[in-house]
Amino acid sequence: MAEINRADKLPKSWDPQAVESDLYNEWVEKGYFTADPASAKPAFSIVLPPPNVTGQLHMGHALDHTLMDAIARRKRMQGFEVLWLPGMDHAGIATQTKVEARLKETEGKSRWDYDRDEFISKVWEWKEEFGGTIGTQMRAIGDSVDWSRERFTLDEGLSRAVQTIFKNLYDKGWIYRANRLVNWSPVLETAVSDIEVVYKDVEGELVSIRYGSLYDDEPHVIVATTRVETMLGDVAVAVHPEDERYADLVGTTLPHPFLPDREMIVVADDYVDPEFGTGAVKITPAHDPNDYALGLRHNLEMPTIMDATGTIAGTGTQFDGMDRFEARVKIREALAQQGRIVAEKRPYIHSVGHSERSGEPIEPRLSLQWFVKVDELAKMAGEAVREGDTVIHPKSSEPRFFEWVDDMHDWCISRQLWWGHRIPIWYGPEGEIVCVGPDETAPEGYTQDPDVLDTWFSSALWPFSTMGWPNKTPELEKFYPTSVLMTGYDILFFWVARMMMFGTFASSITPEVLGTHDSGRPQVPFTDLFLHGLVRDEHGRKMSKSLGNGIDPMDWVRDYGADALRFTLARGANPGVDLPVGADSAQSSRNFATKLFNATKFALMNGAKTGQLPAREELSDADRWILDRLEQVRVSVDDYLDRYQFAKANELLYQFAWGELCDWYLEIAKVQIPRDFAAASEKERTQGENTQIVLGQVLDAVLRMLHPAMPFVTEVLWKALTDGESLNVTAWPTAALTNGGSSTDEDAARRVADVEKLVTEIRRFRSDQGVKPSQKVPAQIDFVACDLGALEDVVRSLAKVDAPKDDFQASASIEVRLSTATIEVSLDTSGTVDKAAERKRLEKDLAAAEKELNQTGAKLGNDAFLAKAPEAVVDKIKERQRVAQEEVTRITARLKELG
Repeated sequence: MAEINRADKLPKSWDPQAVESDLYNEWVEKGYFTADPASAKPAFSIVLPPPNVTGQLHMGHALDHTLMDAIARRKRMQGFEVLWLPGMDHAGIATQTKVEARLKETEGKSRWDYDRDEFISKVWEWKEEFGGTIGTQMRAIGDSVDWSRERFTLDEGLSRAVQTIFKNLYDKGWIYRANRLVNWSPVLETAVSDIEVVYKDVEGELVSIRYGSLYDDEPHVIVATTRVETMLGDVAVAVHPEDERYADLVGTTLPHPFLPDREMIVVADDYVDPEFGTGAVKITPAHDPNDYALGLRHNLEMPTIMDATGTIAGTGTQFDGMDRFEARVKIREALAQQGRIVAEKRPYIHSVGHSERSGEPIEPRLSLQWFVKVDELAKMAGEAVREGDTVIHPKSSEPRFFEWVDDMHDWCISRQLWWGHRIPIWYGPEGEIVCVGPDETAPEGYTQDPDVLDTWFSSALWPFSTMGWPNKTPELEKFYPTSVLMTGYDILFFWVARMMMFGTFASSITPEVLGTHDSGRPQVPFTDLFLHGLVRDEHGRKMSKSLGNGIDPMDWVRDYGADALRFTLARGANPGVDLPVGADSAQSSRNFATKLFNATKFALMNGAKTGQLPAREELSDADRWILDRLEQVRVSVDDYLDRYQFAKANELLYQFAWGELCDWYLEIAKVQIPRDFAAASEKERTQGENTQIVLGQVLDAVLRMLHPAMPFVTEVLWKALTDGESLNVTAWPTAALTNGGSSTDEDAARRVADVEKLVTEIRRFRSDQGVKPSQKVPAQIDFVACDLGALEDVVRSLAKVDAPKDDFQASASIEVRLSTATIEVSLDTSGTVDKAAERKRLEKDLAAAEKELNQTGAKLGNDAFLAKAPEAVVDKIKERQRVAQEEVTRITARLKELG
């Protein structure tokens, strides 16, 4: 009786909100997540891609964190010393923008109303007040990170690492300063990276301008542009070398409409498509990436026509002082007055890059910036992947990685901000330039460069700077290189490749700290790279504010629990494939957590316990079958997780736990465990005790395997089942825990499969006959003929059929084909069916099935839907359609039987 009372350790029902927070705090306080560099255990390490200090957890973060936490928890259970290192990125542009907006709102001031140090202190104040949101959210979803080692990209240690790598790159000549074309934000007045540019389709205009003579029989060309204002920076017109229409013009010049001292040369270049438009293109090298490249090839002048705010400046025309958009209108009007506007098309839909932070259109602008020379760095990163030092999962992502690193352009690393790592370059009074390392001081009278480094510069050092580099530390010696990097495929170029570049470079300059690869090549920052897809809405659309389809993961934590959020994401996470999710998915996962809770509580009420498994020959067919299936599942789950196949592993666990364990074995166990042990025979008591142990062992193993994805509910249930300390310090399941390493009992598996089929067919037949689910009816079954004699009690209990008495008269029968024989099942259903009520019920069910059939048919007949919907969504609808069609056929047939 004492064992049965262990169910009292569980609450009446599963309420995540009442459990999760306190349980997580207990884990942290007990130090379960704190890594020990002095441990003799094998090391496993993973660094958290640092979220912006301004950020809040979104669904992409939740997926990322769920998968990292799942692998970290499993590795701890497998006996590894695990370091999962957390931290945040200072997010230069994002943070400075938020602080500037707050100062404007609260004080009516801009950053220019403060000196640099005053403004930076304001940012630090903001960071301390608002910068911890995402850390709180990480705790809410159960991230098992080592909080004692939390880092920030602007902390003292990381600043030292940044200065060290900058100094070494500069001294090698791999960091330089030059005038280059960059993405420029006129609102933020800084260069921005490619990842901070968002492309949107906008309604603009396409204006065709006539350069040269206004007479058709005199030299002229017609060019088209969506940015008329840039014609103030035109220095040339380009045509294709083989375009005979312009052959006589190549090498000649055309006067500029507003700048009499500027002659625009006509050049021939393969870049021009002679079939597009007029086959002539205006060239503005200082304000267009393609024009800039052409300008370099032809050694063209590159006049800048705008200042840092996007205002026309320095052209000497009447348009100086105008905003670029005002100038667009005024210049078009002035050209029209000259008779140079040939055509205007509006609205003209085209894609325009916008600043992700400030929202305005980006202006390509020639600007004096600092760059990293990337050819040698990219080569090292590429070789590391080609030689297998770092393995990319899925392998199909490799070509995209090589495409990037093999054709990488020099990286603009300077930003015209105040918040960030200030560039360690100092200028002397006579124009001298020195790069100052972390243990050096600038000469007296020198002035530091005002720019800061691109945020990606410091985050590219993240795997090793967070462990103390350039110093030699116990953490680096134990946990570097990191074991795996997990992140979305969308930042493969912007962050992952740069970590590979800086990681291999840091190893080459400090091999005594980071070591070298076994091959002799520079050490890599991570040995495995797992790229997951993006989270999308249930229709496969990208989540966005404009569509209003975004999902706040914290809403799901509140409504369904952290386990439901995590399991939904883990169950759908295929390598490199986008993941559609919706509230139905979360509700399904919540139902699964409830199912586990109810099943475990029922098992405990029926004496389930863990312990030494009985000898195989003492177990029933069902006991041997479930243990064998458990071992097969364990082997497959291990294989899937070792290959980062999270979706397959968790889907397998879901199907096994819900279907085979709860729906079948648990029901069989009810029959095999006597309700009253005292009144049972010795054989029945032995069988019951064996089943209690098997049920306990199976639940034990299942809870352990589900723990990485669903840590909270599994912890509560496992502790009640085993009286153990915590799953965090419990071993991962092995064959010894499951079926003791025994070979599979094929006969037991066959007989249980036959039981499932027989019970399912009888249940379906009973339903078709209108017999209530709880009502027992007599049935005649030849159990000997189908080799199920030992399982007769199980079949009759689960199928709700009694043994026939002497006066048994069959009123209906079915044939069921089993593995060894086809048997007839005869039932006496006389007096059990109300035909009128049954017809009414069936007609209602038929209407519902026909409605489902029509709805799924309409969706599958919609070409627009099929073109946009993910394959998984379409397959799900096809399956719904198939089931609906089967229901319509079955119910129609039954209605005919009723007459």
